[in-house]
Amino acid sequence: MRLLIPFTIAAMAAIPASADQVTGQPAGNFRLVDANGQAVTLSQFRGKPVVLEWNNPGCPYVQKHHDSGNMQATQARARSMGAVWLTINSGAPGKQGHMSGAEAKAFVAREKAQPTAYLLDPQGRVGKGYGAKTTPHMYLIDASGKLVYQGGIDDKPTADKADIPGARNHLLVALTEVKAGKKVSVPEARPYGCSVKYAD
Repeated sequence: MRLLIPFTIAAMAAIPASADQVTGQPAGNFRLVDANGQAVTLSQFRGKPVVLEWNNPGCPYVQKHHDSGNMQATQARARSMGAVWLTINSGAPGKQGHMSGAEAKAFVAREKAQPTAYLLDPQGRVGKGYGAKTTPHMYLIDASGKLVYQGGIDDKPTADKADIPGARNHLLVALTEVKAGKKVSVPEARPYGCSVKYAD
């Protein structure tokens, strides 16, 4: 079961789904509000690769990649290859990592992050529909709307910044392969990080 919203529905959040997204199948559409209060849908980016990054600024694993500049560099590289980058925060109110729009904008500015948009999912509907388990948890959707990668950002499941230089960046390798018209060599990898802080 995919997470789908007809384009005519004016809902500001996605309908919950009971199953995760299936690699190799069309990614479920969703609609969320960004840090500026603007509605953003996945479908509006059809024709471009799209990266989804689940974020929790309080998570040490997220901090590993942001404090080192690795996530920002990955964002910049992906966007230079024509990808759209959507950072999603599914932290519930009162839980670690939850942010208002203003707080999200301040986070992006402070970290010099480079997402196309920072999306707020406080009810966790999109996160649960995608089966996002950790922060970070990465997804790559190709230009046709098919999910071609999901899992960890790399193959070093630690919170140690010293592990980044020797890591295989699964997301960037997958995007490079997609841009070259190749099959993604590692379509799934174990996600690692803090658990997404969903509402109870």
